[in-house]
Formats: sequence, C-alpha cells, structure tokens
Amino acid sequence: MNKETSSYITGFIISVILTFVPYTLVVHHTITGRALLITILAIAMTQLMVQVLYFLHLGRGADAKFNVYFFAGTFLTMLIVVAGSVIIISNLHSNMATIDQTKQIIDSEGIYQVGGELTGACHVLHANHVVTIENAAVSPAVTVANKCDTVTFIDKDTARVQIDFGTRRKRAPYAGLTDITIAKEHTKTITLSQTGTFQFSDNLRPTVLGALAVVDEQ
Repeated sequence: MNKETSSYITGFIISVILTFVPYTLVVHHTITGRALLITILAIAMTQLMVQVLYFLHLGRGADAKFNVYFFAGTFLTMLIVVAGSVIIISNLHSNMATIDQTKQIIDSEGIYQVGGELTGACHVLHANHVVTIENAAVSPAVTVANKCDTVTFIDKDTARVQIDFGTRRKRAPYAGLTDITIAKEHTKTITLSQTGTFQFSDNLRPTVLGALAVVDEQ
C-alpha cells in the first residue's frame, strides 16, 4: 500500500467517524440546544480540514506554505460567517418571539395584566402538586389541579427527562411550554395557567406517560 492510498483510507475512516458522531448526538439526544449546535459546527469544521488534508493533499508540494495560509484564511472567514450568523439568528429568535414563547414569558414573569386587559397569567399562586418520575413511570398518572396551582416535576430516575406536551403524533404546547428538560435527581416547577386536560410524555422514553387535568377554581 503506497502513501497516497494510505492517506485516502485514513481520511475515509476519520470522515465516517466525524459523520457518525453528530448523528448519534442528535438521535439519542445526548446534548441539546446551543451545546449541540456548537458541537456540530466544530465537527463540521474538522470534517472540512480532514477532506482538504487527506483528499486534496493541501500543504504538500512546492506551494505548500501558500496553500496552508490560504486555507487558514478561508477557515477563519467561514468561522466568522457561521458564528456571526448563529449570533444574529439567535438574537432575532429571542426578540421575535412566537405566540407560544410570548405566553411562556408572560407566565414566567407573572404579567397578569397589560394595558388594563388580563393576559391569562396567574396573579396569585395556590396549591403545589408533585409529580414524580421514577422507574420509567409517572406518579400520579393523572394530576387534578385548579387553575393557578403549580406542579413540580421530580426526576428520581438515573437518566434525565425531557417532557413533551401532547401526544407523540401531535405536540400541543401547554401555556407556551413545548417541553421541559429535567436533569436526573432535579426538579422543575410550572404554573398551571391554562385549563383543560393535557397529556405529556418523556421524549426519550415512550413508557413515561402522564396527564394534567386543570380546572377553574370553584
């Protein structure tokens, strides 16, 4: 096996690994959010370097230094463009909130009135209900509560929980919340400002199922 063939094989193996890693991270929800985005971008830039070095053989030949400098400039320019785009998009996303995000902000900040009109948020909080997730099961399976009560989700399992509202085929946000992520042995409390019956499940484990039944206080 000559040196060029060995370079191709090595580059191919590294490329497969760098393709498989982000796929696994996304499918198994190993990390989420901004951390996932940064990781994927870093792997993508590494993949670019592998392609150029092992397949295009940049850095070899008479003009090796010039090619390396050119690549470094291109790499830096791409990094600035990608990082700048992510920052701009994140800023726009934060300042141009959707209806669900607006509801979530109103609830979390307790803004029950705007310009003399009620927003639906709770002004005074009442009873607290505890929902425990342990051994891949929810207890109680159905939590009956009044509007403006609170619910505290407790994760007693060895894995983190990612609660999604609605059914697996159709997600239905609750008071602007589409999902709740709870680290293992941690808690998360939400305010019940929306009435009705709402199913929820763990996006990571389909056996974790439960429901909230919220009624107007009599």
